[in-house]
Amino acid sequence: MAKVFKAGTDDAVVCTKAGKLRGFFFDGVYCFHGIQYATAKRFEQPVPVEPWEGVKDAQSYGYVAPLMSPNSPNMNLLIPHRFWPESEDCLYLNVWSTELCDQAKKPVMVWLHGGGYAAGSSIEMIAYEGDNMAKKGDVVCVTINHRLNMLGYFDLSAFGEKFHNSGNAGHADMVEALKWVHENIAQFGGDPDNVTIFGQSGGGMKVQDLMQIPEADGLFHKGIIMSGGASRPFGGNFQRHDKEIAELLIKKLGGSDVTCLQEVPVDELFKAFNALEPELEEKGLSGGMMMWSPVPNDWYLGTAWNVGYTEHGKTIPIMGGSVIAEMGFRSNVENKNDVPEEERVKMITDQYGEEIGLQLIEEFKKAFPRKNILNLLPMSNRAGAYDFFDMRVDAGCAPSYSYLFAYEFPYRGGMPAWHCSDIPFAFGNADVIAICNEDIASENVQNDYFGAYMAFAHTGSPNGRGLKCWPAWDKETQPTMFFDDVSYVSYAGDKKLMQLHEKVAVNPFAAPRKQDDSEKITF
Repeated sequence: MAKVFKAGTDDAVVCTKAGKLRGFFFDGVYCFHGIQYATAKRFEQPVPVEPWEGVKDAQSYGYVAPLMSPNSPNMNLLIPHRFWPESEDCLYLNVWSTELCDQAKKPVMVWLHGGGYAAGSSIEMIAYEGDNMAKKGDVVCVTINHRLNMLGYFDLSAFGEKFHNSGNAGHADMVEALKWVHENIAQFGGDPDNVTIFGQSGGGMKVQDLMQIPEADGLFHKGIIMSGGASRPFGGNFQRHDKEIAELLIKKLGGSDVTCLQEVPVDELFKAFNALEPELEEKGLSGGMMMWSPVPNDWYLGTAWNVGYTEHGKTIPIMGGSVIAEMGFRSNVENKNDVPEEERVKMITDQYGEEIGLQLIEEFKKAFPRKNILNLLPMSNRAGAYDFFDMRVDAGCAPSYSYLFAYEFPYRGGMPAWHCSDIPFAFGNADVIAICNEDIASENVQNDYFGAYMAFAHTGSPNGRGLKCWPAWDKETQPTMFFDDVSYVSYAGDKKLMQLHEKVAVNPFAAPRKQDDSEKITF
């Protein structure tokens, strides 16, 4: 039987603060794509959209933020992507809901995409669609675009007041989007007083950052950090040289002052900056510019790791964790279950050295008795997560829930979860991503993972939709939910393993390597 689709004159029409929008109805869900929530001049702060007469269509995704280097398809089976037209006019969001009624008061989930602070979009991955969240989770799902890279994080404050917060323009966009949600989401069936922000990788870091922005206080009430932020800081701690770089860039573009950086076409701006990279490296000015990140000031106070939590940040319950092999696709052993035990041990001791390799094997077997020890090769380190959750307890924060996504996918003889692989399960979209489908095992993972997300959005606890025994973090027992084909709570079960592994791990997002005795590896 065909699924129901409606897009008539009076179907899926909502009256927002600025004017009326028309979306469409499909298979039980009202969909609104490409809602412009703000406008902004380059390097300046966003402002709300001007009101309009009549009805605007919200049936096509909006432009995504320009990237400083071209996108290219790769690893699409592991992380299915799609590509979309880019423009500086990129302040758009999307909404999915099963009910357009201001009395429905459904929990709201606002997605902050990954890609660090330099790339990505609200629709970049097929798994980002919010219809299953709305239908199966009874929430209103919102996904947002914002400015990225130098357009979102180039600190030109030294050049005048209108650029005072240019180093946080991308974050100011997110705050403006949250203001739009606060003012309008009730018309889409959402509860503006029950908003959960959630994000993966760079999106997880954005969840952390927004808790440190006083202007965002009261615009969200819970946070989920996926593979980014629920660990020690990674990136963003480099010395910045924005003023010096801007002066070099102005000279390269043949301009006389900073206005040329606003007026030159964006492609020329990016080309000029990219051409400067060798000179920046030579002069020691590149620092954190190649990664981009928000700039601490009186608007964004800095990471909780560096300055402590704000009073509002302390009130936000957090669910956070990582996958077992963040960059595991680099060093996974194919058909590992066919490898003889003796050879498995040799591969691990070759990687880490005999002494520490044998210790890792011993601790791995204690932490993951059902898993192949060759998972040690691509395994990422999450020792910082113990510090993160302990820090929240010490600060008197709202409850925190720690997890590890430890599932192995039916790919090349078993591949441990890699960066982004858990996203389809979080959105309830595993069925549309080929590699996420493995009969009962993948169904069990989705039921637990998706159920935890939905329960957390509704109540602030991940228990209640399948899971019933996931305690909040405390420093004595240190509980972590291990999501797998059979999920369970581990009490500091991999702490010794992580502490040992940390000695040879390069960073949380890279495959480990054998440590030279003369090296001192830090995060």
